Amino acid sequence: MNSRQRVLKAVNFQKPDRIPIDLGATRASSINVVVYDQLKRKRGIQTPAKVRDCLAMLADVEIPFLEKIHADVIPLDVFDAAWSALPPEKGLPKRLFCGLEAYFPPTARIRENPDGSWSLLNAAGQDMALMPKDGFYFDLVRPTMSGSRIDPRAFQPVNTVPDEELERLSARAAYLYENTDKAILGWGEFISVLGMSAVVGKNITQGSLDEWLCMLMTEKETVHEMIGRAVDAVIQCLALYHQAVGDRCFAWGIAADDAGTQKNSLIAPGLFAEMIKPHYRRLCDWVHTHTHWKTFLHSCGSIYPLLPEWIDAGIDILNPVQISAENMAPEKLMKEFGGRVVFWGGGCDTQHVLPFGTPAEIKEHVRHNIQVFGSGRGGYVFTQVHNIQQDVPLENIEAMLAAAYEYGSGCPDHE
Repeated sequence: MNSRQRVLKAVNFQKPDRIPIDLGATRASSINVVVYDQLKRKRGIQTPAKVRDCLAMLADVEIPFLEKIHADVIPLDVFDAAWSALPPEKGLPKRLFCGLEAYFPPTARIRENPDGSWSLLNAAGQDMALMPKDGFYFDLVRPTMSGSRIDPRAFQPVNTVPDEELERLSARAAYLYENTDKAILGWGEFISVLGMSAVVGKNITQGSLDEWLCMLMTEKETVHEMIGRAVDAVIQCLALYHQAVGDRCFAWGIAADDAGTQKNSLIAPGLFAEMIKPHYRRLCDWVHTHTHWKTFLHSCGSIYPLLPEWIDAGIDILNPVQISAENMAPEKLMKEFGGRVVFWGGGCDTQHVLPFGTPAEIKEHVRHNIQVFGSGRGGYVFTQVHNIQQDVPLENIEAMLAAAYEYGSGCPDHE
């Protein structure tokens, strides 16, 4: 069974020959460029370091490395499709604080400041994010909880895609489909209902998260109208993307909606069902009616109270499955939702275990999580909970990846 067949089996709740593995197929299941460079060089891959995501300093995880760790998924990301197709040397070279020379996307705008920090600039040349000297990644300049009054009239979601972007995406999808056996996960214009400052992937308002959450209760008609416009725009873009790539992708990331804190969800389930679920249902219904794609949702935190609503609305795949958050233990999730949604993540806790455990502890931790999530017939793809950071010991990452393949091949449901 090749990687593409394996993933398709898993996401359709059928029994694959082993549990599929993901590293780098999403911007929430990837790895810092510095530690990735160290890992790949230990495996004899000597290519230059290439930054896929500037903000989080994530690596472009290469196909030869995916082969060495038995990974099964590869990204088709609208936001970096052009850069992914280019060799590193076509990018912007920068020497990182640790001394590694890395290549950033050619469109990246980075300014080195007098105090040694770096600024990531937007298209207007304004500071968008800041990385302190000797830092590992950029932090957004404007906090989530700051901003002015949200003006619904100023909300103009993008509802089309330039022809040249579609042509690049189509060419990249064809290349990946014809030259690899990996399952291709698509990601492009998406919905972010709870944040709304990132709806359809654009910073469309200077409003704050707290104000938006209040509007969900006090200005319901306006909120429904705004979310409706956002969903309309996403659907129009998805239709164009589907024309470009077709069924080469098995799933598409339709939502990045971080709806949980460490302890609970940001919104009560009743309010979610009233104000947000209908819009998710309309978006999922369109995807399922007009494509063969699975719907892929990213949402961090303790989102247990919202999972029944998302599943009922038509979400097929959930990531990153933050098992360290309240009510997100693998056993609880599988007991209540196993067979109803594909768990894509939850394989290794990146808050406490991966950075601070011993290789033996990590191996046992991964074994336990795979045994629980892999106890059903399909419905699970292994990846760690969110991105691997720069200061995680190499031996810990290697222990995690080795355990994922070992136990994913030999758990009771995959013998």
